[in-house]
Amino acid sequence: MPLAPILMYPAYRYGKMTPWGGNLLRTLYQKDIPDDQTGESLEISAIPGLESRDEFGNTLPQLIEKYGRALVGTAVMGPFPLLLKLLNARDTLSVQVHPDDDYAGKTEHKLGKTEAWHILYAEPGAELVFGVEKGVTREMLRMASQEGEAVEKLLRRIPVKAGETYFIPAGMVHAIGAGILLYEIQQSSDVTYRFYDWERRDESGCKRQLHIQKAVDVADVDHQPAAVVEKKLEQGRYLLFNEKYFSTEKLIGYTGRIMADCRRFSILTAVEECRLSWQTGQMILAPGRTALLPADGYDLVFDAPYALISYPTCI
Repeated sequence: MPLAPILMYPAYRYGKMTPWGGNLLRTLYQKDIPDDQTGESLEISAIPGLESRDEFGNTLPQLIEKYGRALVGTAVMGPFPLLLKLLNARDTLSVQVHPDDDYAGKTEHKLGKTEAWHILYAEPGAELVFGVEKGVTREMLRMASQEGEAVEKLLRRIPVKAGETYFIPAGMVHAIGAGILLYEIQQSSDVTYRFYDWERRDESGCKRQLHIQKAVDVADVDHQPAAVVEKKLEQGRYLLFNEKYFSTEKLIGYTGRIMADCRRFSILTAVEECRLSWQTGQMILAPGRTALLPADGYDLVFDAPYALISYPTCI
């Protein structure tokens, strides 16, 4: 028998872990967040200690152990490859960069981290740090980061609004600005190197740890990307990107069928309430909720006013 879609329940990063977090996950999506400084809802996560779960309390690793390739797919090898978050930035995140697989493997014994963002909500004037200004060198970045505030003038800032999508490859300097809620799909990795944290201090007067030398080692100072340009696949269905590690589609007013793919799983997140049905059942996803769609699953019929689907890219 094919596997039915699995409604997932998130783990949260909050409090001291996300000093920049807020409460939009509650006010916009009615999530039962731990506090008003909740930065991340890990919708699909196999990160140890931050695993997402099904309605019976089974963690994602336990589900993978139970169902194996019927869940993840025949082409998905090794550890679970993706991590999906909804992220609320009440304040600006640290200026940071992520290593690629080679550097992270040698230095941290982990996967690297390439990610992408789809903006779900942005206050007027909200912006991202999206790379560095033209002409900035690694040495300039290192020296300015050691001085502190001097790094701010080297950063490339861009205004953003809801509905836009941005791809952040490993090596790209970035920071999410204040007043933003976004959907983040990434490699399943928690490796982050911070250049600068806006001179923030905790209640004890201490600054957050920085990783300036490692950040400089992996920074790509020449990357000057723009927002993603979506590609229409069919009426109501758009490809946002198809990259090395993952692909993401946007469904807008989409009513149609999406076939299961035995090679890989998919992840469906409702931005607005959507309905999916299959041979033996149906599921209504409230805004902000996520379902894991097994590789050996049913072909699904969607009624999706606004939803996002991500999956590992099969080459």
